[in-house]
Amino acid sequence: MVRGKTQMRRIENATSRQVTFSKRRNGLLKKAFELSVLCDAEIALIIFSPRSKLYEFASSSMKETIERYRSHVKEIRTQNSPCPEDVQHLRQLATGMAKQIELLEVTKRKLLGEGLGSTTIEELLHIEQQLERSVCIIRARKMQVYYEQIQQLHAKEQTLASENATLNEKCHFVNEQGSKERGANFVVTENEDTISDVETDLFIGQAKWKTKKDRPK
Repeated sequence: MVRGKTQMRRIENATSRQVTFSKRRNGLLKKAFELSVLCDAEIALIIFSPRSKLYEFASSSMKETIERYRSHVKEIRTQNSPCPEDVQHLRQLATGMAKQIELLEVTKRKLLGEGLGSTTIEELLHIEQQLERSVCIIRARKMQVYYEQIQQLHAKEQTLASENATLNEKCHFVNEQGSKERGANFVVTENEDTISDVETDLFIGQAKWKTKKDRPK
């Protein structure tokens, strides 16, 4: 009989819960023992039942294993925690970055024409030179964008001209075909009219014989 999959949730029935705890506790203790023997692992297992009853297993000494665990955790925390020298260095970096940000904000306001009350003539000249260089760079970039757009328009114009020439050739070919067809129809009609206008001496009806009187003298 195939056992169904056990749902991972609290067992409501107290008796079933106690039976399941006993079975799985024994299985866990057995697995811990097998792991310590087969793999030579140091294992310490502590279990408290719902009624606060202690169950434990240790492959060597529970106290020594716990002390080893505490030392290992303390060493990891010490390695991960920053030393005072690193903290001081980080504080200095943060202070320097804050000063740089403040200086950049002041420079930005001056470039926008704000906060110029206490600015010296040398600083004003320096700001003016910076603005002139910025204007030159902006104008050069603007001219480059204009040139690129003009090149794109020229390429588009050439493409449209090529398409227009192709369409004109197709229209001319269609017109020539139409003219040839109309000329052929006109020749056929003219031949039919010519054939209908030809006179003959044939007479359809009762024949009349000419007498000697009617013969010319």
